[in-house]
Amino acid sequence: MQNNKKITLDEFYTHMASGDIVEAESPMGTMLHTLSQEALQITTELNNKYHTPEEIVEIFSKLTGKNVDKTFRLFPPFYTDCGKNITIGKNVFINAGCKFQDQGGITIGDGCLIGHNVIITTLNHIPQPSKRQSLIPKPVKIGKNVWMGAGVIILPGVTIGDSAIIGAGSIVVKDIPSNAVAVGNPCKVIKYIEENNEVKNV
Repeated sequence: MQNNKKITLDEFYTHMASGDIVEAESPMGTMLHTLSQEALQITTELNNKYHTPEEIVEIFSKLTGKNVDKTFRLFPPFYTDCGKNITIGKNVFINAGCKFQDQGGITIGDGCLIGHNVIITTLNHIPQPSKRQSLIPKPVKIGKNVWMGAGVIILPGVTIGDSAIIGAGSIVVKDIPSNAVAVGNPCKVIKYIEENNEVKNV
């Protein structure tokens, strides 16, 4: 691949989904820089004056490059260094101060509630110092009706199952199953919630 090659969005999505390394000086690395600059422009508009809920849906659709459902709600400020690899379901609420590093892909299912200052990450660096500028993308997938408390941090490659609850301040380093209540650093399952509101301890 020549260094002057222009990367398309479809090529970007394919590469990120593959989990292949993104070298800093490669065309894909340049693409990440381009997308980050677009995201900075859009989030500056989003965060620095009042917008109606309907306007926020429109701005978030522009940010993600996808039609966001009219039921989506967000309290700014919101930050991302990409934007184009976020997929949002219906009836999703994102509270103020959240930060999404979405290059590797963030999928959020219907009915999710995301608390203040949640951070979702999808990139790792290569450990070797000589190669540390390169990136490894890993997607984060959040199921339907997940509730995340304030200050949660989700690390690359994590999947959270439907209807799980992640306690405030937790750092999620591995997959969390459906209907689990999980807390702590590292985040661990402490109990399960059944549909009839019964609680089963671990």
